[in-house]
Amino acid sequence: MMMSLFMLLMLTSENGRACTNFLITKGASKDGSTMITYSADSHVLYGELYFWPAMKYKPGTMVDVYEWDTGKFLGTIEQAPETWSVVGNINQHQVAIGETTYGGRSELHNPDGIIDYGSLIYLALQRSKSAREAIRNMVLLTEKYGYCSSGESFSISDPNEVWIMDLIGKGPGKKGMAFVARLIPDGYISGHANQARITTFPLANGTTSITVGDIDKISDPAVETVYAGDMIDLAREFGWYSGTDANFSFSDVFAPVDFSGARFCEARVWAAFNRVNGSMGEYVDYAMGHDLSRRMPLWIKPDRKLSVEDVMGLMRDYYQNTPMDMTKDVGAGPYLSTVRWRPMTWSVDGKNYLHERATSTQQTGFSFVAQSRSWLPDPVGGIIWFGVDDTYYTVYTPMYCGMTEIPHSYAVGNGNIMNYSDDAAFWVFNEVTNFVYSRASVMTPDLQAKQKELEQKYITETAEIDRQAAELFKSTSRSAAKKGTELITKYSVDAGNNTVKEWRELYKHLFTKYMDGNIKTRRALPEGYKYITPELKQPGYPQEWYMRIVLDAGEKLRMPDGGGH
Repeated sequence: MMMSLFMLLMLTSENGRACTNFLITKGASKDGSTMITYSADSHVLYGELYFWPAMKYKPGTMVDVYEWDTGKFLGTIEQAPETWSVVGNINQHQVAIGETTYGGRSELHNPDGIIDYGSLIYLALQRSKSAREAIRNMVLLTEKYGYCSSGESFSISDPNEVWIMDLIGKGPGKKGMAFVARLIPDGYISGHANQARITTFPLANGTTSITVGDIDKISDPAVETVYAGDMIDLAREFGWYSGTDANFSFSDVFAPVDFSGARFCEARVWAAFNRVNGSMGEYVDYAMGHDLSRRMPLWIKPDRKLSVEDVMGLMRDYYQNTPMDMTKDVGAGPYLSTVRWRPMTWSVDGKNYLHERATSTQQTGFSFVAQSRSWLPDPVGGIIWFGVDDTYYTVYTPMYCGMTEIPHSYAVGNGNIMNYSDDAAFWVFNEVTNFVYSRASVMTPDLQAKQKELEQKYITETAEIDRQAAELFKSTSRSAAKKGTELITKYSVDAGNNTVKEWRELYKHLFTKYMDGNIKTRRALPEGYKYITPELKQPGYPQEWYMRIVLDAGEKLRMPDGGGH
């Protein structure tokens, strides 16, 4: 029997995606949950919510593997006897995985591998009951079938632990990966954004740090680091490293940080760290690419514990209140735009310039905050707070990991990147966002009011759904478990469709109120009147922008004295 696993995911022809991940341990969160975030950022990625049901397979069943970015057929591998259901990037056991692409040494690309980074995510989710098991499965899959993508960083979480993993291939014809995976210490947070972040690490000692040869030992809770034991010798063979094993730095050897790696990538991690830790100002020169000699730490302890709302806020960063604030230069226009159209770099008079690349960006296909909670039964303990389009303007809507149906508005096949669908979340959110971009400072408050209203509504409602569903899943009755599944599925489907319905109504409101540069508000109808025109304001441009126009246009636009207004 043959299966087509990734025909759903023929998404983009770009060389990887520019994505952002943040990792929150139990001890760093207010409620004791683990959280990871992910924004899948590509100008040709269609935002939709993937779903694979739990399945059992006969011996000999094979599965076709297609490259996530291109839809290219890569090969056929053996299917697992049993797979777990997956909603987006979280499975029924509350295991969640996100990624960012950093590229790294091109010499290590293996074009003969069958497993690309997208396959690695979704195969691991379908086969793993814990973060440690996911890492083991990733290693074994690539050891057996070969890894064919460029350098990647992964966030891997379950209800108790959060891991960060940097990996890259070993070169043409060589199976397996050069990689390091590290457990984030409890109480700390980490992040990665298209730049390998693991530098030095503890060498194998058989207890807290192991190599691939002892991969089965990863289930031991004492293990905090696992890595490819041959990668240091691999680096020496290529002439990239000549130091001691103890001083080997994965990132500095396989993906050295340059100006772009700092300013476009590490800066996003710095911005998140800076929002929750008051000492991060000392790394601003590194983040801006001015001083690459003093790298940020891999993880930091936040000054306060973070709620799910706080973590959503990390995903909505455009460098506000920092030297890179995207609303503070002329590129923001008169209405303080938080985005810049591509390309990101350009030249004037032989000198090169850039647009900032923030976590919040217009080309996001989808993003999420995956929350895993150890005190609840698995089907209800895991929630993927899912959104489409720009993270600053999206609504994170709860989807329980034990649900068995996807909302129509987020479903695969409801539109695509070149086919508009008027009830697809991706298109509805893009309609709103692209209209708001035109006068961001004026319209964003209206959008944020509705955004906050919906997210707070869902946070309140999920607390009650948690309680009801947990009681049902804790019962030994099959009928109770079935009712629990029906409850969380119906709630998730209704929430998703409700978000899109509310956002379409928001578009109608915004367009009616703000079209043609005006601001219109309703007025009470006086007695005896059949109708009355709305109150009309025409605020024009901010005074600072009028000054810019005068400086640019000079006398051309000046009216004669006494010419009136």
